[in-house]
Amino acid sequence: MLNKHRWLAAGAAAVVVAGGGIAVTRMATTDPAPRKCPTLHVSKGWYGENSAKLQKVINERGSCSGSGGAKPVATFDWDNTVVKNDISDATLAWMLRHDKVLQPTSWKATNKWLTADAHRALTKACGTSVRPGRPLPTSTDTGCTDEILDVYQDEKTSEGKTAFAGEWNHRRTVPSYVWITQLFGGRTPGQLTALARQARTENLAAPIGKEQKVGTHTMPGYVRYYDQQRDLIHTLQKAGFDVYIVSASSEPVVRAWAPGVGIDRDHVIGIRNTVRDGRLTNGVQGCGDVKDAHGEVLTYMDGKRCWINQEIYHVKGAKAWQQQDPAHRPALAAGDAETDVTFVGDATGVHLALNRNKTELTCRAYDNSDGRWLVNPMFIEPDKRQSAPYPCSTAGYVHPDGKLGPIHRPDGSVIPDQKDKVY
Repeated sequence: MLNKHRWLAAGAAAVVVAGGGIAVTRMATTDPAPRKCPTLHVSKGWYGENSAKLQKVINERGSCSGSGGAKPVATFDWDNTVVKNDISDATLAWMLRHDKVLQPTSWKATNKWLTADAHRALTKACGTSVRPGRPLPTSTDTGCTDEILDVYQDEKTSEGKTAFAGEWNHRRTVPSYVWITQLFGGRTPGQLTALARQARTENLAAPIGKEQKVGTHTMPGYVRYYDQQRDLIHTLQKAGFDVYIVSASSEPVVRAWAPGVGIDRDHVIGIRNTVRDGRLTNGVQGCGDVKDAHGEVLTYMDGKRCWINQEIYHVKGAKAWQQQDPAHRPALAAGDAETDVTFVGDATGVHLALNRNKTELTCRAYDNSDGRWLVNPMFIEPDKRQSAPYPCSTAGYVHPDGKLGPIHRPDGSVIPDQKDKVY
């Protein structure tokens, strides 16, 4: 009897009634009601369809998709990605202008790659009358301040001699990046965060475009949060993403700034100096199968992948250096420079690159081999268009020994030189 009525509407139930007839009743649908996804509110500043493409990933990967399971992850670099300008530089500048850099026991002891020439130059410029652990008078001692900045910024002494030498893996660390964290040493992590907060207050109050004199050096004198990135981070969080900052700045410094975009201390991964007797030392925590030592591994380039794998996905040992399966990689990642290229490339949903004319990142972004790369100009004072093509096919890839070579796609083919198109 039911055969001739077998094509019933979806969601209907057949009920045999008196006299052999069939009554068709509607059943309550089992499909969940569609969920409304949090949406981006700041549209100004996004290039082309970038905002729409970011929203698409939020809709597809966020909790509003109804997919359930583990929370998707989003990872952001900090300096010149979430904010305009560099918070390590801003903190160092503030500390030099306020006599907050402490005299080390020996300049040579601060950094394993610091040369004898740099040690002599710093010792001569900063003197030995200030006892180790006491503040150097850098607000008035221009010679000391200039020597510190020459070594840090130019990687040369004021006389032009090489400041850092030796061997290091150029995809894992940079001696000058290590050294700035060592200049912050001697204080507790909380004290450094407090100093960084004072630098933050000053830099946020300064007008956009301001420069400052530190010694005789001219440095940027302001920092700004990008409204677009703050909006993106908040929207991701509302959509159920676990959002992390992964920065090559000192972690206590980033902790002073991260709450401004709603990121708590447990979601900040930065350079982590070792602590002894409660105070930051010259040592740096390792990652994966690399032990704590002198800064051989930082949250820098391939090191950022290692730290993400280790701290977010709990991958231990040598495996932390390897690209993980899609379920154990961020859905979205954002960066602005070579230091970010590996972890941004690991993202499974979208790779967001802010254009600062950094060759390896920009080559991969413009090549867009997987169709998931987005390039956006910096939201404040964007860089001008690079006139010459990026040398992707010859000198775009940084090898561990520091030599440059062609950039290869995952399939082994070489990325051709790319023109700057988004500026």
